[in-house]
Amino acid sequence: MIAGTFGVAAREFPDRVFGVLPIPIVVVDGEGLILEANSAAEDFLQSSLPVLRRMTLGEILPFGSPVLSLLEEVRRRGASVTEYRVDLSSPRMGKEKIVDVFASPLRDPDGSVVLMLQERTIAEKMDRQLTHRGAARSMTALGAMLAHEIKNPLSGIRGAAQLLETSVPDEDRVLTRLICEETDRIVKLVERVEMFGDDRPGERGSVNIHDVLDHVRRLAISGFARHLRIVEAYDPSLPPVYASRDQLVQVFLNLLKNAAEAIPAEAPDGEIILSTAFRPGIRMQRPGFSERVALPLEICIRDNGQGVPTDILPHLFDPFVTTKAQGSGLGLALVAKIIGNHGGIIECESVPKRTTFRVLLPIHRSLDGRRL
Repeated sequence: MIAGTFGVAAREFPDRVFGVLPIPIVVVDGEGLILEANSAAEDFLQSSLPVLRRMTLGEILPFGSPVLSLLEEVRRRGASVTEYRVDLSSPRMGKEKIVDVFASPLRDPDGSVVLMLQERTIAEKMDRQLTHRGAARSMTALGAMLAHEIKNPLSGIRGAAQLLETSVPDEDRVLTRLICEETDRIVKLVERVEMFGDDRPGERGSVNIHDVLDHVRRLAISGFARHLRIVEAYDPSLPPVYASRDQLVQVFLNLLKNAAEAIPAEAPDGEIILSTAFRPGIRMQRPGFSERVALPLEICIRDNGQGVPTDILPHLFDPFVTTKAQGSGLGLALVAKIIGNHGGIIECESVPKRTTFRVLLPIHRSLDGRRL
């Protein structure tokens, strides 16, 4: 009886593994009909397995997709084929569906092929985090230079304008005031750039991220977001993060302010959703460290505003990139720097009426490696 039970379990084991793999896997027959798909593939293709089994792969993929010719090549060669950076974007599949495709032939049934679709988005987003940190380091040197070479002359210009204001006719004083206002504006810009040169980590400790979000929400509803509905969707079991509380307040206040400004003041249904979740499985390599770090703490700020233009989205965290007419383009660059200094990453996904800023952070562990 035990041997028989073990035999059934052994036969079921590959099916269980196939079902829980986080990478979309699809099996198609010689005619292109879908035979099997794991849970990740159902999510990726946005259809349940019973529905998928009534369709061919060609009915799901974009017209003329290179994946279809890849299938034929696998059948012809009888060997595995890999193709990188295949664009599967379509109205059905959604935007930014860039995948690496791994295809291998199966002996039974004849002509069937197994496809593994590896999305590139997470890997590329993590690569962009390293770019953001490199840009921040460049801004550090720029900030020091600006502070030395620009702020001192500006103070002299402003002082001279104030002296002139006492001796010029009334009709010319508008010009001296303009000089003072513009020099003040430039000084503020330089000071924001200088912040990139401040590499002090701040006082760090065990921080409850929900306390930070509650504090930021209270500031928002008493000021810039008083006309909006702010919804909280928190995971109460979320462990603490090892961080500087003041810097996290700065990060999420900036993100919440951006979300509020993306929603027109006259919008009747303006809404911002603050959410937290525990997402195990995301790991990244930190520069200068051999170990890979898990980033299971997810904090999202989602708004139903106008969205980020597609041409700006890949560069959103670069310095001096902004969608605001009067923006400096330094706020999100500084956010990316702070999150990077905390060992995390930040990413943005945006379509009209749904923009999400997602922050992933490591959990707080004690010196002996235990989670606190």
